[in-house]
Amino acid sequence: MPTPAPAGFRGVFALGGPALPVYGFLARLPAALCPIGTLLLINERDGIGDAGTIAAALWLGQALGGPVIGRLADRRGHRPVLLIACVANAAVLLALVSAVLGGLPLAARIALAVAAGLTAAQVGPLARARWARLAGEDKALVGAALSFDTTLDEVGFMVGPALAGILAVTVHPASALVLAAALGLVFGTLFALHPTAPGPMRQDPMGQVGAAARGDVRLWSPGLALLFLVAVLQGAAWSGANTGVNALAVAVGSPGAAGLVWAAMAVTSSVAGFVTVARPGSASLTVRLRRTIAAQALLTLPLLAVSGLWGAAFAVAGIGLAVAPHLIALFGLVERAGPARRMGEAMTLAGSGLIVGQALAAAASGPLAAAYGYRAAFAVSCAAAAASAVLAWAAADRILGPVARPAPVPGLSPNSSSPPAPSRSP
Repeated sequence: MPTPAPAGFRGVFALGGPALPVYGFLARLPAALCPIGTLLLINERDGIGDAGTIAAALWLGQALGGPVIGRLADRRGHRPVLLIACVANAAVLLALVSAVLGGLPLAARIALAVAAGLTAAQVGPLARARWARLAGEDKALVGAALSFDTTLDEVGFMVGPALAGILAVTVHPASALVLAAALGLVFGTLFALHPTAPGPMRQDPMGQVGAAARGDVRLWSPGLALLFLVAVLQGAAWSGANTGVNALAVAVGSPGAAGLVWAAMAVTSSVAGFVTVARPGSASLTVRLRRTIAAQALLTLPLLAVSGLWGAAFAVAGIGLAVAPHLIALFGLVERAGPARRMGEAMTLAGSGLIVGQALAAAASGPLAAAYGYRAAFAVSCAAAAASAVLAWAAADRILGPVARPAPVPGLSPNSSSPPAPSRSP
């Protein structure tokens, strides 16, 4: 009998080698550095009003550009798309820093922030698509790989804000964005050039590009639409809680402590993610999604009783216990609901949902916190988490229970990067 593939961490590292996770982690770190780096730089020079506006423009660009980059990567291959995006994003980030330091008008800085979001390389979603392709039809290995990669995201969003804050204090407020440009350029390039990068869809002998390469394979399905809405609500829950933590820190006279309080969630979420990789359990992804969303909704409620930074730190640390397991189930279901030939686009679409939710909740919770206090922002977080739980429990079984890949095209293996050549016989 054939030797079974190793499971857990060993199986994941056997898929792509030890360099791939390192490149993927460092190449996606700019996604955690850029938002906080933008806020720190512009708040230092122009105040929180301009900083919030430009950070929102960055989010808007990421939400709009993510699916486009994912679609291009599916059609043209990861390598050329990522290489162009990494070079362009590094150049735009440096231009944004120059514009801020040079005192360019707000409109110019907003345009550059949107461009920085549009050119963000989407390493996280494309890494998940790559892991899913490498694991093939071994669903246990797919689950372990996606769990591991999602946990890397959580570690990045723990390291990124802390690193940005340290650099802003010890070096210069612009240093986080400069570092993000350098990391994206160097390690994004290494990630793009790694041998595991999927290639472009091939042409048939007549020079015609198949339907898969043209992107004619249907992307949206009821399952993917539900998961997109869940991602939007998840982003809103994060954003409301984050806004509340920042408002609370300002209210108690320690605005610089907000990042440290928020990092408590990333710590517990990272631990929960690694535990999920090592001990995934036997429950289906749909069941895990419903359970983790319900747990997160309950764990969010203590925010309403918070009155100090220590209480906020314990509350967000509790929420973190459900965040990574929730995201692992979410992206695992995206891998099953999205068509294999458009997996990069499906993953970036879910990532855009998280960003859209953060932007919408920030627009609502900021004014509410200013008018009614930090608990109003926490109420936005609780409402989003509760709505996500209701949606998942009401619709997940019916929509996601039977979710599966579309029927394979004869002659196209699950891991193939190109469609079969059309038959010349009748």
